[in-house]
Amino acid sequence: MRTSLINRKTAETDITLKLNLDGSGKSDIDTGCGFLDHMLTLFAKHGRFDLEVKCIGDTNVDDHHTVEDIGISLGLAFKEALGDKKGVTRYGYMILPMDETLILSSVDFSGRAYLNYDLNIPTAKVGTFDTELTEEFFYGFIRNAECTLHIKQLDGKNSHHIIEGTFKSVARTFKEAVKIDSQFADDILSTKGVL
Repeated sequence: MRTSLINRKTAETDITLKLNLDGSGKSDIDTGCGFLDHMLTLFAKHGRFDLEVKCIGDTNVDDHHTVEDIGISLGLAFKEALGDKKGVTRYGYMILPMDETLILSSVDFSGRAYLNYDLNIPTAKVGTFDTELTEEFFYGFIRNAECTLHIKQLDGKNSHHIIEGTFKSVARTFKEAVKIDSQFADDILSTKGVL
């Protein structure tokens, strides 16, 4: 099974994260940030990943360290669970509608970290969540998973729908990219021989 366990402790956060890439969408999320809990729960469900996250963070200051550090931890978990990436499809993409919102995402688990983040979230907050932290989460993820991720908002004016549509789209994109292709089960999809 392609699983990982990440324990990451800093002066700002203490995170335990378990990931099963070949799961069924089960999750147990407790980050101290309710909106992030919701996003990670739907990320697991729509990606069919089993995901457990426990975080004790300095949310008395704000949610920044918690959100960024969980992005980092999830990226590390994907990198560990993918191992040498033998047999993986490598690429994935999705155009996801959510009411008035339309989100495009595409990924390459290439070993190269790059984020093209093109969302126009109209409000500074959804509930108590600072919407600018969405970008911080994905930066933390891509730098540690070592993947290229493009996210583009094609339509939408509702901040909640834009962020939720993004997490759902990215989850489906990741699921496509990390699945094992039986045609390449003993191969790495790169002329370099490594990803």
